[in-house]
Amino acid sequence: MFIKTGLKKTLLLISLLCISLAAFSQFDQSALENRIRPDSSLTNEVHFNLYNFNYVRNYEYTNDFHDGYTLYGTQLQPQIVYYAHPNLAIIAGAFIRKDFGRNGVTDAKPLFSLKYHKRNLTLIFGSLEGGIQHKYIEPLYDFERTITNPVEYGTQLLIERKKFNLDAWIAWQKMIYTGEAAKEEIVGGLSTETTISENNGWKFSFPAQFLAFHQGGQIDMLKEIPISTVFNGATGLKLHKEINTNIKQVYTDNYIAVYKDFSPDKRRAYQGGFGMWLNAGVESKWGSLVASYWKGNNFISIKGMPLYESVSGNLYTNGLKQSARNIVSLRYAYQKELIPNLYLDVRFEPHIDLDNTDKQLQFNHSFFLTYKQDFKLFKVKKSEK
Repeated sequence: MFIKTGLKKTLLLISLLCISLAAFSQFDQSALENRIRPDSSLTNEVHFNLYNFNYVRNYEYTNDFHDGYTLYGTQLQPQIVYYAHPNLAIIAGAFIRKDFGRNGVTDAKPLFSLKYHKRNLTLIFGSLEGGIQHKYIEPLYDFERTITNPVEYGTQLLIERKKFNLDAWIAWQKMIYTGEAAKEEIVGGLSTETTISENNGWKFSFPAQFLAFHQGGQIDMLKEIPISTVFNGATGLKLHKEINTNIKQVYTDNYIAVYKDFSPDKRRAYQGGFGMWLNAGVESKWGSLVASYWKGNNFISIKGMPLYESVSGNLYTNGLKQSARNIVSLRYAYQKELIPNLYLDVRFEPHIDLDNTDKQLQFNHSFFLTYKQDFKLFKVKKSEK
């Protein structure tokens, strides 16, 4: 009986991984990004940048590690951009989120940022190019945060070269004043990718990324709560092959992820753990298909998708521990620019928990519409001296 069960698991895993010939860890997210950079051709101009993200994300889940629920609503980010110098842009605006089915505005935040850009380097102070734009793998950074927590404030350094990319950032999540009954919280990380070899449509690269979270402070009133410091990291190898027919490319992205609790007073269920994140997929004119396998052990994530963790945060099973996690998923996405500046993104993502005795197929599906455009308002006339 044991041999048959193990054989079924192996065959299921092999079947899903072979469906796509090669792999990719996650879908193309570029249509959801909104990057504003200094531009020498726009110096002294004032622009209006409009970003609108509309979302439906539904989890048809009945497991112990990720609740089943639906997110349905819209986001708006209107921003005024002043291109003060060929290398400098000053930006001010607002983030507004409205969840349908609830009265009022769900969330509203101001957006301020100063961006310095020269050659391949960008320095940002204020609201960051954060969220999915950091390009973390899903066990480290949950895609859902694009909906629930897309705004990050802090400092960011970006280096974008042909064979090397770096995103180093730090964000202040919670600042406190003297005597508050709260802990200060700070999170930061680094994401890089280095191209090792590129020839005849083949690209072989080495990604490395980490996240660190710290909760503490010296001026709060919660001295009974100890300092907390947690680390997540991942590294691996990526192999891509461009085909440029109806099949655009096939690729394989594979990672080893780690978790470590560096807190002086260890209070979490596990002090360290790891995971293996293997992917197989293809990108074509009919959409993107990605097969993924997650094998985790004692893994806890700072901002990753709850499904991959070894400790549950679910409403009714909060704190439940399961050291080993084995999840196979097959994900499909269809992405298209419907008209200029309007992007459609439809996703269907079923998975099977191999450690669940009934092996029940569960899935989430998403529907996104994104509109983004930049409008020139006027040019600032400089006074002659």
